[in-house]
Amino acid sequence: MKQLCYKTLEEMNYDGFLLKDAPERVLQFGEGNFLRAFVDCFIDMMNEKAGFNAKVVLCQPIAPGLADMINEQEGLYTLFLRGFQDGQKVNKKRVISAVSRCLNPYKDYDEVLACAKNPDLRFIACNTTEAGIVYDPSCQFGDVPAASYPGKLTQFMYERFKAFGTEKGKGFVILSCELIDNNGKELERCVLEYARQWALGDAFINWIKEENIFCSTLVDRIVTGYPRAEAEAICEELGYKDNLLDTGEIFGFWVIEGPESLKAELPFDKAGLPVLITDNHKPYKQRKVRILNGAHTSFIMGAYLAGQDIVRNCMEDDVIQPFMNKTIYDEINPTLTLTKEELEEFAFSVTERFKNPFIDHQLLSIALNSTSKWKARVMPSLKAYVEKTGTLPKCITASFAFYAAFYHAGKTMEDGALIGRRGEDTYAIKDDAAVLDFFLAHKDDDAAALAKAVASNTAFWGEDLTQIPGFESAVAGYLKDIETKGAYAVMKECLA
Repeated sequence: MKQLCYKTLEEMNYDGFLLKDAPERVLQFGEGNFLRAFVDCFIDMMNEKAGFNAKVVLCQPIAPGLADMINEQEGLYTLFLRGFQDGQKVNKKRVISAVSRCLNPYKDYDEVLACAKNPDLRFIACNTTEAGIVYDPSCQFGDVPAASYPGKLTQFMYERFKAFGTEKGKGFVILSCELIDNNGKELERCVLEYARQWALGDAFINWIKEENIFCSTLVDRIVTGYPRAEAEAICEELGYKDNLLDTGEIFGFWVIEGPESLKAELPFDKAGLPVLITDNHKPYKQRKVRILNGAHTSFIMGAYLAGQDIVRNCMEDDVIQPFMNKTIYDEINPTLTLTKEELEEFAFSVTERFKNPFIDHQLLSIALNSTSKWKARVMPSLKAYVEKTGTLPKCITASFAFYAAFYHAGKTMEDGALIGRRGEDTYAIKDDAAVLDFFLAHKDDDAAALAKAVASNTAFWGEDLTQIPGFESAVAGYLKDIETKGAYAVMKECLA
């Protein structure tokens, strides 16, 4: 079977969109599954539907990477977007042709720096993981390359400044996709710190500030990556070998915080793509964290205790799905600032995403580190609901009890995890050591003592949740019911 390349597709009389030649207008730090299924997919579609006419040159951010494999396939790869949409199972295939090549800065950094002298280059996209945007003072300007991503970017931008510093409009639009708050602004802060540390001059610092746009963005798509178990069968069906197969869910949404002028430079709207350019991305991030992530954290531990193992199966249950929907529509949405239409449209998409027949999303994997997740994803909705209505939200309060019961089931510690029991089965509870030690110390507490101990733990929540009127006693009641009736019955009673 021949390797995927332009010649292979020509031999197959491939009739899909292909862009063979175009200027390299985008540099992308990161060549992994997510960016190829998200940013590069959107650019490819923009090339086809809006005449964007741009190639993306990739730069692998760490020494081991995909550069050789990507170049062997001339930048081509097959992307499958799969899921549940408008009540139907969907499996869309697209050969992505937006990528020109991939560079390895650890083998030939001069070739990376040479891209800075390309007058067509305008955009930089990046996803170097949450740990990627960090200021490391040990990085030096003469490093080849700097160890940190912001250090590499500063080196690259300085090359650009030397080549085009006197020309207007030759700076970059930088689209930061890392999963941290204010990712673009944090990246800009690090770059400016390096420019000062390395004494690169006031003129360069002013150029960074005045000629470049660091955009904070919100990215939303589950990318499942290379389908290892299915790859051989997929390639047999395709008729070519593709070592870069990529898969993701059909849903995608990208919010870019930047000036209105970006809409002309990045014609996502003309291509009909789910990309929003706005002056404030935060309400959309809040919506994602509170609804999508908050829904996950609110029901998965109760669902697990009720005997479920996979998210998709929970969406077929006559009690668990309504419990999740009541949590979202009645208790989370009323606390958010976007319009009712925007919130309900997103909430509907969440249910469809959780039904995805192509993803076996294990409840136990979502339950990892649930203490910090409950604080970040669910607690703000609890507090906002109480403040707005003066009453406790039933489902969210019950979700706190599910969390406590899930952890309280752990009675012994093995290999850094608490070992809980569900019927005849055991399960591993994984969290920070201090969290696990706390629950182990309280393993013999009754419902009332456990509710008080957990809710009042300011180290977990940053405040004492027993100060919320009625919360402690309500949690204690739910814990007692979970113990005597089971988590499923508690969910059912919340719907009454």
